[in-house]
This record gives sequence, C-alpha cells and structure tokens, in this order.
Amino acid sequence: MSEPASSFPTALDWEPQARPPVWVVRPLRQRWWLYGLFLLLTLFSTMVVGARMQYNFLHQQSVFSLNDDSLSLFPIVWIAEHPANLLMGLPFSLTLMFILLAHEMGHYLYARHYRVHATLPFFVPFPSLIGTLGAFIRIRSPIPSRAALFDIGIAGPIAGFIPACVALILGLSRSHPMAGSGASEIQLGFPLAFSLAVRLLHVATPLSSLSLHPIAAAAWVGMFATALNLLPGGQLDGGHIVFSVSPGLHRLITLVTVFALVPLGKYLWTGWFLWAVLLALTARHPSVPRYPDVSGRRPALALCAALILGLTFTPAPFAHSSGREVWPQIRDGSRETLHDLGNGLRHRFGRN
Repeated sequence: MSEPASSFPTALDWEPQARPPVWVVRPLRQRWWLYGLFLLLTLFSTMVVGARMQYNFLHQQSVFSLNDDSLSLFPIVWIAEHPANLLMGLPFSLTLMFILLAHEMGHYLYARHYRVHATLPFFVPFPSLIGTLGAFIRIRSPIPSRAALFDIGIAGPIAGFIPACVALILGLSRSHPMAGSGASEIQLGFPLAFSLAVRLLHVATPLSSLSLHPIAAAAWVGMFATALNLLPGGQLDGGHIVFSVSPGLHRLITLVTVFALVPLGKYLWTGWFLWAVLLALTARHPSVPRYPDVSGRRPALALCAALILGLTFTPAPFAHSSGREVWPQIRDGSRETLHDLGNGLRHRFGRN
C-alpha cells in the first residue's frame, strides 16, 4: 500500500525511486510418480497392520494387542503366507488414509486458493503400530498475509476432524466387548470425543474393555494426529493459527506449551518430551505480512480449533508409558546390556 500522493509534484517526484523487491516464484514441478509411489506404499503398510487389527478384533482382543497369542507388530510373514489376509486391513487402512488425506487436502486447497505453491500430500509408510508416520505437504512460496496463513493452517484440522467423527460413530457402533483374556499390554487412553460418542450410542461397556473395530481405531489415530497438529506453538497448525492471530504472543505461548508438556511427559506419556523438543526448536515463526489480517468469522473459527483440540487431546494416549515408568526400564535394560557386554569382553580377552 502506498501513501496518498500530493496534487503538486515535488523535486523528489522527479528523482528515480528505488523499486520495491518483486518475488517471482516459478511453478513447482510435481513429481506425480513419487507421490503415487509413497501413497501405494503407505496403503500397503497400513493394510498390513489393519489386517492384524481385524484379526485381533475377530478374536475379541484389543486391536493393538501384542500378546503371545496374537500376531506380531508388523505381520508381513503372515501376509506373505496368506496374501488374501491383506484384504482384512482395508477398513482400517482406507479410513485412516481418508482422514489423513482430508487433513492435508484442506491445507493444499487453501494454499492453491491463495496462490501459494505447495506440494501434493506426501504419505510416509512405516512398519509401526499404525503403519505410517502420517502425511504432510510443503509450502514452497511466501504466504501473502496473516489471513491466508490462518485459513491454510486451520483448514487441515477441520477437514480431518469431520471424517474422524464419522469414523468414530461408525466404528464404535460395530465394536464389541473384549474376551476375558483379551487384555493387552498396550492400553489406550481416549480423548473426550470418544467418551461423548459412547454416551451418544449408549455403549454400556467401558472403553478400556472394548475391542475397537478397526474403523474406530483409525478414528482414534486420526484424532490423536489432529490434537498433535493443533498444539499451540512452533510451526504446527496450532502455531500457525496463534501467529496469525497474535504474532507477539506466539513465542510466549510456544514456551508455555513446551513447559506444560514436560510434566505430561514425566507423569503421563514419554512422547510429550519429543514434542516439547520439537516445539522448542521451531519456536521462531517466519514473518508474514499483516494485511489482510484475521477478521470476520476467523476469530470464531479459532475458538472452533480450540474446541477441536479439547475434544481430541489425550493426555495419556498409552497407559503405563510415563517417564517415571519407562525410565527405570530403560535404565535397568541398559545396565543389563552393559553387564553382559562386559562379561563377554572379559571372557573373550581372558581366554586370550
């Protein structure tokens, strides 16, 4: 925006003026084959763990069960011996992939709306408990305003939360109680959205004793990912929302969030330590032009994002995994490993 000019030219008007910098961003060359390849790999990895979940569900066990009488964490050998079992993983895989895709496409479509160059959603396969590390897009050009930053940041969590709620209702309605011996060493904690859905559906069985249908398990994963992205700080979606509303408070709120996650990691879930470190490393947000700023219905949407965080946040997503419980196990295991290593070295060199 330029200042209003005087009606009479001055000497300065006739002098050559420095031109403002102009950003020229070349269109991205999308590697369609790479996105498609990782999409298929992630579909496969989530189908493998989804098949294990379906197997556990049919045997009235916890879908995340890793007991001796259940399948391994990533039962690729079981799938190779019986390839048709892979189809058992479709309910979990398709539900989770759709939730993740909806989240990332919310970001992507609003980035396109504001002519911000962004990559397509990139899925990350991983042989883990859920078969993936999630998905992400990369922003490749400056964001033109705080309003654009707000819209791009909040579109993903809202777009992913809606299908997660649908999956939650559908999955809980198909869930059933676990068998007497179906307890698992991996016990989930549940967000407020699950408790509300149980009341809505009049489910009599407590969530801790319920064998979740794989669709409900996908809803749990999707809501957990939504809550992580909405943490108010750093360069997560929640951090983008905070910065667009109040850049001056962004760093303070990030530090408050970091300090809040430390006791949560000690007493509830050790994973919060990792997220505290990530937020601390990304506490400085890149600058974004102020105008157009956050106005109109956007403050109400910010409150909506806070409500979604409250519904999806799980302080202890996995039971018996606090720092106080995990650290002694790591310490004792390390001591045993060092002791065995020392005995082996003494035995070897003593013989020589």
